[in-house]
Amino acid sequence: MKRLALGTSALALMACFSGLAMADEHVTAWRLFVSDHAEPVVHVIDAVEGETLATFDIKGPASLYRSDSGEAVYAVQGDADVVTAIKTGIAFHDHGDHADIDVEDPALTGAEIMGDYPVHFVEHDGHWATFFDKEGVARIFSERDALAGHAETREVDSGAPHHGVVVSYGNYDLVSEPHPEDPSNLPIGIKTLGRDGNQVGDLAECPDLHGEAASGNVLAFACATGLLVVTSGSGGAPSIEHLAYADTLPEGKSTTLIGGRGLQYFLGNYGADAVVLIDPSEENAFRRVELPTRRVHFAVDPVRARFAYVFTEDGRLHQLDVIGGEITKSLALTEPYSMDGHWSDPRPRIAVAGEHVVVTDPLAGKLHLVDAVTFEEDGEIDVEGTPFNIVAVGGTGTAHGHAEREEHDHGHEGDAHDHAHSHDHDDQIYQGYFEDDQVKERGLSDWAGDWQSVYPYLQDGTLDPVMAHKAEHGDKSADEYRAYYEIGYRTDAGRIAIDGDTVTFYEQGEPIEARYASDGYEILTYEKGNRGVRFIFEKTGGDEAAPRYIQFSDHKIAPEAADHYHLYWGDDRAALLEELTNWPTYYPSSLSAEEIVAEMMAH
Repeated sequence: MKRLALGTSALALMACFSGLAMADEHVTAWRLFVSDHAEPVVHVIDAVEGETLATFDIKGPASLYRSDSGEAVYAVQGDADVVTAIKTGIAFHDHGDHADIDVEDPALTGAEIMGDYPVHFVEHDGHWATFFDKEGVARIFSERDALAGHAETREVDSGAPHHGVVVSYGNYDLVSEPHPEDPSNLPIGIKTLGRDGNQVGDLAECPDLHGEAASGNVLAFACATGLLVVTSGSGGAPSIEHLAYADTLPEGKSTTLIGGRGLQYFLGNYGADAVVLIDPSEENAFRRVELPTRRVHFAVDPVRARFAYVFTEDGRLHQLDVIGGEITKSLALTEPYSMDGHWSDPRPRIAVAGEHVVVTDPLAGKLHLVDAVTFEEDGEIDVEGTPFNIVAVGGTGTAHGHAEREEHDHGHEGDAHDHAHSHDHDDQIYQGYFEDDQVKERGLSDWAGDWQSVYPYLQDGTLDPVMAHKAEHGDKSADEYRAYYEIGYRTDAGRIAIDGDTVTFYEQGEPIEARYASDGYEILTYEKGNRGVRFIFEKTGGDEAAPRYIQFSDHKIAPEAADHYHLYWGDDRAALLEELTNWPTYYPSSLSAEEIVAEMMAH
């Protein structure tokens, strides 16, 4: 049993505390991380103000990867044989229906992962796998460790040096199989290894394997013959199916994939002057979109899930409607960047930062800001050197600013009832303001019953009125709220039944059952005032596939029957406490979809 923690970009909330009483504040914070094509530096730029916040010296020119949480950016320096972890300085703490933010200075964490020629760098469930081509070995580490300044790694040996990839998938590793005759050729498939290093099942054939991405709870690898589509099988083991290219497609293949955010699909290259939209759940899974000239780069929009963007060598940026399968807008943005020449020559790259699509212009030394709604250029930011790779982190939301709360968090004496805000006692607790002695042990009986996940209702549009209602009263659009809850609600466990000390998880209808006993609770404290309580239970017996720990959060801090809850589960107690982005949410199975919508909108 695994708990998905996926994501699209985190909708972070920026907080600025001056020590004086202040009301809640709606703010926007976005940061751009830009590497240089030739120099070993990474620039951090405030995308709102256009100011450079920091410049970090690293060991070589880097490709940049942002984590799903948005708390880390990694600089992969192939020629310097190292991956460097960077703390973005933007972190949010989620409580299900609201979130708090910490905004700090960006910083090098001190964590570095060393090896001979790192290339493919893949995140899954908060774990990163760096594949070192000249060793044929992947080193896997947790983001939590990297942010803390150290990264203890677990090694997975593929069998031979090659241009390969490894994905950490729950209790398994998906590992590329080198070409048996010439490892300098692309891999021939994916094998599944248990944590003991032994292969599970047969090799999933995938000739010329190159390109990997995740969208929702689906993982895909690109092959010469189609895609390998990976989903959770029985007991959490990966299920791998081959999806052949459609006969209607011209000869070709994808070698780069990006997973959609908010909508489940994949965007890939297909020939020099086309892209392909892939939805493995559809009978006609492949839709090829021709481009006016050769493609330079493409990216999906994590905020406006309907759109993706493609930059072509004529210097134009195109908006791609992934539902309609067509280019809807185009904008002349830079001088032409021909695709003739070396594949690694400096050419523009795309990132999305809130209301802007940002495009690097390496030869001009600048970033172009494009309004994502009007699709008109909305400014430029000058960047020293040759700005090349780019990633964005951040978002829009509410910063809580009660000085009394800040004092209380820093240890000053006072009664929680004396805080000068308008919430009553119960709402204070719900919002995360309480004293330690108010927290009491709770038994599993507080969550007894049959429960349904709300994630399917988000996927099928049932919760669209809830998202629209939030947009009317909040500071994000309905699409932004939907993308936010897409991260939070995501789970494979569509139903959970709790009877006595027995908890049964149903993944795709298959039951996994275990018995649990209380392992106490943990109070989570956030820098800006809010706190939360996780009530923890440890497995005492049952199915091996069941998680060792389950942790409940339902905004209550003492014995009381839950009306809904957020559940975290896995085998590492401490690591689960760090999980704040994915909180599968459950309501009683007796409630209809309409009743759940009504409950959420009344809340």
